[in-house]
Amino acid sequence: MKLEMGYINIHDIQFSNESKVENGVLYVDQDAVKKLVLEDENIKSVTLDIAHPGESVRITPVKDVIEPRVKVEGPGGIFPGVIAKVDTVGSGKTYALKGMAVVTAGKIVGFQEGIIDMSGPGADYTPFSKLHNLVMVCEPVEGLAQHDYERAVRFAGFKVAVYLGELARNLTPDETKVFETYGVKEGIEKFPNLPRVAYVHMLQSQGLLHDTYVYGVDAKRTLTTILNPTEVMDGAIVSGNCVSACDKNTTYHHLNNPVVHDLFEQHGKTLNYVCNIITNENVYLADKQRSSDWSAKLCRLLDLDGVIVSQEGFGNPDTDLIMNTKKIEAVGVKTTIITDEYAGQDGKSQSLADADPAADAVVTGGNANMVIHLPKMDKVIGMLDYVDVIAGGHEGSLKEDGTIEAELQVITGATNEMGFNKLSAR
Repeated sequence: MKLEMGYINIHDIQFSNESKVENGVLYVDQDAVKKLVLEDENIKSVTLDIAHPGESVRITPVKDVIEPRVKVEGPGGIFPGVIAKVDTVGSGKTYALKGMAVVTAGKIVGFQEGIIDMSGPGADYTPFSKLHNLVMVCEPVEGLAQHDYERAVRFAGFKVAVYLGELARNLTPDETKVFETYGVKEGIEKFPNLPRVAYVHMLQSQGLLHDTYVYGVDAKRTLTTILNPTEVMDGAIVSGNCVSACDKNTTYHHLNNPVVHDLFEQHGKTLNYVCNIITNENVYLADKQRSSDWSAKLCRLLDLDGVIVSQEGFGNPDTDLIMNTKKIEAVGVKTTIITDEYAGQDGKSQSLADADPAADAVVTGGNANMVIHLPKMDKVIGMLDYVDVIAGGHEGSLKEDGTIEAELQVITGATNEMGFNKLSAR
């Protein structure tokens, strides 16, 4: 499968009476965007704001981050099974607005949303401080259940991202990259001397607002299966979860998965990138056994030499991570896992809830329990109501002077387990 990605660089976002992209500036018609969002009867109101890198701005509580894209050529559309029809995506031509994102925010769960600081020490821990962000703060109608509120905000973010992506359809990209993988037989013939490597991509699916969607299907209802890596670039996997902000895989992470991009960089040079194997992180033991059995089975059927395994979340999913690693190693396939740590504020506690000698190649995204001090910002987009109860916060985290003392958990994307951050350890 072959996909051509065109990147349109965005250097600024401004509100205007017309939505368009011109000379690297994204102009946004507020009325048009609000009208689109308010088509959902579950959303009472939406406030739009813009946050630029380096500004004294704090965005909270953050739900999701989404990069606008548009399908220019080829089957299907962006976010298949969610916004577009359920066609197989990942081939043809897709354009992306780079350097900006749509950020959704609201009082959905409260304790499992996050913070994005656009400047100061907090900005160093999140990749989203480097983007020009169009922020949507959505308020629900009275009495709306949390899961309905989450769904409304999720779809609002996707619809706005598709609306903005459509503005790039007839533009000329600033940069173009081609991504291509091959069938099993063709790949062996083409790269006979290169190790066959795949990516075992664990998807958050613990339920109770801990969900990821694949072609619109809740991942906890799926069996372990195979995806072409380019399918994720067209939005085949999207976030629908409210988990600890530091290691949440937002939709932006899925669209720009660094494991996928790094494997493509080495594809045909040092390795043969065969496919992605997606598997879930359900809570029942039987489901964990089934999913990890299938992960190992597919690795063996594909005659892989090695895999990279990434997880999302911590605690309960640590069991899935180790089950996958043990079983894949047992069928003769080498593994490297990507995780983060909850090692206590002093860094001396057990980092993972499960462990095994087979998991002897580990990349860590850092310790989420590390305490950070965030200065007061001149502007808050959203509300500070939940700072004390966001996972990683505590009673008194928000000080009277507007500063925050909390664990790194509160920062969106800080210890991301795809490696989409700057932290690690030895």
